[in-house]
Amino acid sequence: MNKQELETKLAELKMTYASVQADADKLASSGAGAAHMEKQLEAMEIEIKSLRQQLRTLE
Repeated sequence: MNKQELETKLAELKMTYASVQADADKLASSGAGAAHMEKQLEAMEIEIKSLRQQLRTLE
């Protein structure tokens, strides 16, 4: 991927992360379990970290 593609993917992933995090917070505040969403967030954090590392190597 080139720099622009990485930046676009990173921005999209950050927006998705924020949405999932908000949903997980709502579930947690209502007393429902959000463990599956927490695992999804952890996977997204790893992907965000990877994309940032790839961007750094291109700079």
